[in-house]
Amino acid sequence: MLSMTGIAKRFPGVQALAGVDLDVARGEVHGLLGENGAGKSTLLKILSGAEQPDAGSIAFEDHQVILPSPDAAQALGIVTIYQELSLFPALTVAENIFLGREPMSGPFIDWSAMCKATKDLGSRFGLDLPEGKLVRDLSVAQQQMVEIARALSMQSRLIIMDEPTSALSQREAQRLFEIVRGLKRSGISIIFVTHRLPEVMQICDRITVLKDGKPSGEATVAAIGIDDIVRMMVGRTGTDLFKRLPTRTPGATVLKVSNLSGGATANDPRAVALDDISFELRRGEILGIAGLVGSGRTELARAIFGADPRRGGTIEMDGTAVTIRGPEHAIAAGIGLVPEDRKQQALFLDLAVRENLSITVLGKLTRFGFVSGERELDLVERYRKSLNIRMASADQKVRNLSGGNQQKVVLARWLALEPRVLIVDEPTRGIDVGAKAEVHQLLHDMASSGIGIIAISSELPEVIAISDRVLVIRAGRFAGMVDQRQATEEQLMQLMAIGAAPQAA
Repeated sequence: MLSMTGIAKRFPGVQALAGVDLDVARGEVHGLLGENGAGKSTLLKILSGAEQPDAGSIAFEDHQVILPSPDAAQALGIVTIYQELSLFPALTVAENIFLGREPMSGPFIDWSAMCKATKDLGSRFGLDLPEGKLVRDLSVAQQQMVEIARALSMQSRLIIMDEPTSALSQREAQRLFEIVRGLKRSGISIIFVTHRLPEVMQICDRITVLKDGKPSGEATVAAIGIDDIVRMMVGRTGTDLFKRLPTRTPGATVLKVSNLSGGATANDPRAVALDDISFELRRGEILGIAGLVGSGRTELARAIFGADPRRGGTIEMDGTAVTIRGPEHAIAAGIGLVPEDRKQQALFLDLAVRENLSITVLGKLTRFGFVSGERELDLVERYRKSLNIRMASADQKVRNLSGGNQQKVVLARWLALEPRVLIVDEPTRGIDVGAKAEVHQLLHDMASSGIGIIAISSELPEVIAISDRVLVIRAGRFAGMVDQRQATEEQLMQLMAIGAAPQAA
């Protein structure tokens, strides 16, 4: 049904895809797998018409096609169901399914025809579709059914499902698999993207694995096991980029987290629930946190920092219990957070470097109630030199810096506050290769100065290279703690995907 050949795509500073092939047969459930950042999302955006390839060709139903937009893809019968559901909560199930394609009676919507069409879809494919109910009143599993029904109402022949079970319980996931098998029997093809490897063995016929934007392997599921998939996903060669940093001698425990729970709330049922997580961080240590997308890594960082509420658990700093109800309490306790999305959550893009860097320490720079420009410039100059921040001047807008230099400004902001603990979430996301090595060295230098660092990364070579120990989270729960000297990508992937380390041969 589908043949993508030699697909290539480059973004500024990164080759996202290089010569990728993907073939999907009619009535096949085809798994598309790979680590975070392997190129899966870019390939799917090209197939859905949201991005255009730099090279390569696409054949659908034996015809060469060009997909200039999502509308063009949908007109051919290629429909994508994204991980983040795109429904309108205040509209009914029927309205969401036929939005923009409502059956009309003259100049008016034919409501009875739309409700009947919704019922017919539900009966045909075994979907739970309460056509008159508002989507906001449905469970996440029911909302997933509405997304599938909307795809089917477009006469889809190929449905792309991006992490469809990430917010479903095991029972709900099994119900989804029953529906997928029914679609398969109807001749509809499915591209199934998931990080949950046991699901691959259960629902997929064949798999294609991507690694670093290139094809890593293709196989029928019946002929391989989970260990084989893990090797295809992480079997990259080492590079200087992720060379292990010199070891340090950590000091006493600076942060102790005990039985922390939080995350999911009644208002946001798709949030990841943290359940009974405990660990210790020592002075001068870099504790890496690894986990798949949706495992709860960012939720853990935000819960410690007070950005999200906790349902239970305690936090101690240097042996003394601290109460953290918000970021201001965390900052007062000596905890800083460099968030995953620096542009949305960390930087004031239209302000100057000096204003972005000094904002956490304005109290120290104030004279007679006004910020001292001289002190502010001295602060910027100190960190420009120590962190090698490349900028035209202190008054340059931070949006005009490179990604790596923007990240250095955020790090400098927290260094100026002299924290005891610094949490960095995806510290090298979106920055070039040279800047990655610089950020790694900065984290090492910070730890060497006595700061306890928690580093979250989706890149396994990175988390192994920069960490002294690696804490693995799976589905909001502690899955294991691995010393850097024994850590391997295969071991971490096993813990991340199925909660167990690989068995010795």
